[in-house]
Parts: sequence; C-alpha cells; structure tokens
Amino acid sequence: MEVNSALVTHLDLEALIPAVADSIRRVIKHDYASLALREGEALHMYPLVAPLGQQVIGSEAAVPLREAPSGRAILDRETKFFNRAQLAAINSPFAGRMLQAGVQSLCCVPLQGGKGILGTLNVGSTKQGSLDPNELGLLTQIASQLAISLEHARAYREITELKNRLKEEKLYFEDEIRTELNFEEIIGSDVAIRKVLTQAKTVAPTNATVLILGETGTGKELIARAIHRMSARKDSSFIKMNCAAIPTGLLESELFGYERGAFTGAISQKIGRIELADKGTLFLDEIGDISLELQPKLLRVLQDQEFERLGSTRTIRVNVRLVAATNRDLAKSVADRQFRSDLFYRLNVFPIRMPPLRERAEDIPLLVRYFVQKLAARMNKQIETIPSETMNAIMNWSWPGNVRELENFVERSVILTEGSVLRVPLAELRPQYESGEQMDHTLKTTEREHIIRVLRESRGVVSGPTGAAARLGLKRTTLQSKMQRLGITRKDYEL
Repeated sequence: MEVNSALVTHLDLEALIPAVADSIRRVIKHDYASLALREGEALHMYPLVAPLGQQVIGSEAAVPLREAPSGRAILDRETKFFNRAQLAAINSPFAGRMLQAGVQSLCCVPLQGGKGILGTLNVGSTKQGSLDPNELGLLTQIASQLAISLEHARAYREITELKNRLKEEKLYFEDEIRTELNFEEIIGSDVAIRKVLTQAKTVAPTNATVLILGETGTGKELIARAIHRMSARKDSSFIKMNCAAIPTGLLESELFGYERGAFTGAISQKIGRIELADKGTLFLDEIGDISLELQPKLLRVLQDQEFERLGSTRTIRVNVRLVAATNRDLAKSVADRQFRSDLFYRLNVFPIRMPPLRERAEDIPLLVRYFVQKLAARMNKQIETIPSETMNAIMNWSWPGNVRELENFVERSVILTEGSVLRVPLAELRPQYESGEQMDHTLKTTEREHIIRVLRESRGVVSGPTGAAARLGLKRTTLQSKMQRLGITRKDYEL
C-alpha cells in the first residue's frame, strides 16, 4: 500500500525511484537495489541503494542488454536468481563491478507492461543466499505496480516533451512572424535568376542536402524557403538559424537542446532546432561560422540522422532535411583548415550559387517597382511615378549589399517622398552615378575578377555542362567575347 501510494503520487521518474527504494528497504533486507529500464538493445540503470548501487553502476548509466543479469531476465521473460558463480559466468564489465562491490546474490524481477517488458527490479545482497525466496511474492507485486507506474511516467514524460516542443515551436513561429522577410516572392526574369529557380525546382522533390552560396543580401533564405515549399515536407516545419548571430558557446545548445541540469543555468529542458525540424527542413544560414568542435556533431546528424541533447545519453532519431547557406568560400576554408573537409563534401551535395545584383541588372527595375508598391502601401502613400533619370541612377549603382541594400534604399526613398513621384536621395548614388568613367572602370574590374574566379573554379574549361560559361549562365561565344573585351588571358586564371 505504501509503494502504491508513492507510485500514485509521483509521475516524474526522478522522484518516483527514491520513494519506492525507501519502502522496499524497510521490508526486504538487501544491500543493493536498482532499476533497469530497457531502451532498444541497452539498459539504463538507476541505483535504488547508495553508495553500493552507484559503485556498481558507475558513471556508465547505459549497459548492453546481454552484458547485465537483468538482460537475462528480460530475454527469458522470467524472474532470475544469481549467485556469485553465475554472476562471474556473465563475464562482462558490469557483472565484474557487481562482484567487486561484494554482491553475492541477486534477484531480477521483470517489469511486465502492457506493450512488453519495460525492464527489471533488481535486489541483491553481499551475503550468499540471504535473499528469501518467500519474499519473491512481495517483489513480484511491487514490480507489477512499478511497471504500471513506469508506463504512466513514460507517457507523462512524452506528453511533457510534446508540450515543451509545442511551446518551443509556438515561440519560434511567433518570432518568425515578428521577423520581417526581405520580400515575399521571387522577383526577376534575368537568365541568372531563372537558372537558380530551375535548380531549386529540380532538387526540391528530393531529400538531398542543398548548399546555397552567394554574397550577403542576395536572397539565399528566400531560395531555401522556396525549396521547402516545393518539397514533400512543405506541410512540416521550416526551422531557420543564423549560425553567425549566436555566440559559439550557445550554438551547440541551440542546435541540439539540453536536459535540465546539463550545465549551470539549465533549469529546464530545452528542445533544439534540429529536433524542432523533425520531418521538416532545417535552414542553417552562415554555416561557415560553425566552430571546428561542433562540426563533427553536425556531420553525425547529416549522416546518421541522430543526436543526443546536452546532458543526456538518450539517442534521439530525427528525419531532417538540411539546407545550408554561406557567403564564405568554403573550399578555401577547407584548404586553410578552418572547415572540415568531410562536412564540406556532405554539405556540397547540390550547390546553388545566388548571383549578385550587379549580374542581374535587368531585374533592378522590377525589384524597385515591387518594393515601391509594397512599402508605399504599408506607409499609406500613393506613389505612381518613378522618373527615368532616377531609375538610371539606381541601375548604374553597383549595389554591394545586393537586394537587401536595394530594398533599404527604396524604403528610405518612400519615406522621403511626399507626393506621387518617387523622391530618391541621389546624393548617395552620385559618386559613381556622376563619374561615368569611374563607374565603368569599377564595373569592368568587378566583372573581370568574377569571370577569372569562375574560370579558376572550372579549371579553365569554358564550354560544356560544368564549364565557366554554364556556371555564369552565358553562351560560350558570349563568354569568349567578354574575355577578349576585358583582356582575360590563360595566364590570368591558370593556377
């Protein structure tokens, strides 16, 4: 009755175990007691009597099923008694620690639940044959009650974890709602952006890892979302995390989550972004900023789809598709030993390069009109006209911040506009706009450097599906004409 009262009162396993141990200790003489709970082919051991129980279990809480006496009781589905010789015959590190602690006799009673055996209740003594077989009836009754309570405790834990997960997702999506997206639709008709959309449409139905490369502000997250929306995972979560925005010390706990007490300040369990993205898509922006120490753990998730929370030995399996993005040259980072080569190869399954805005000048008018319309509606303004000289000035600017810089510039212009004609702060564009020769020189230099870089990446191959022309979205003859105009020779791109 006392055990039953404890089982009804405590739903948390951590509080349940000591309450049961105190009751058993007063009615059955023993020196060692433990609870072994099965998870797959391993047993998680919980000491009921300390310090002997802790001495036997040690720091290794998980024991292979066939290396523990409890495993024999579970596999044979019956109560097992062991003397010293039988414990020695198991010939395992766990049984060896039990003998070293002085255990001479042991009884393992299966915990029979509704869906199978959950584990065993184990009682041992340092005296040979001191366990009275007549006490087996009481142990069996306690084990039966304990099995029912453990099923309730597991259900309580699963419900608690689900509530925590829903709470985390609610907070995450509330944060997503508060976050202003760069733009709602993909705007552009240039051949470079059409190539990107074709690549996204091709890879979206698969579960392949995608690596999106490109300068800051080119819309890498937008393409990641498009891939998610076109995939079979579209009804599940799209979880994003900017690896550069989170301090290195917190990045691991944000990714993998942690258990209560895992470190100072961990007062409650936290579910990580990887677990939140289960059955959905995880978008890791600025993945090149992940530390070398954390990279092997991320590689394990990609290869095995499993991980452990900080402070836990329980392996959690997930079904996550990873889309990563970076503005760094990861190949160079690998050469400089700042990024693991095995992780790079695992990420670089399907690379997509986002073109900078200077390579898709045709799309600038479309983007400007779109941003003006969207921002004017938000500010309750009626802007109907964009002067041609204003549009020319915008098109002639190099836009080092790409689409993000263009949107911010248009927003500033809409704020300054009082009538129906867009008023643009041309002084911000004047250094290059007024000096045509200087602007032309800068654009030519930028274009020349970019073509040389692509030629080096393609090892000097111009034509073909992997050649520089295909990578740039140009015809072979067009690229050769540009190379001649810009004075690019073989010695410029040969390594």
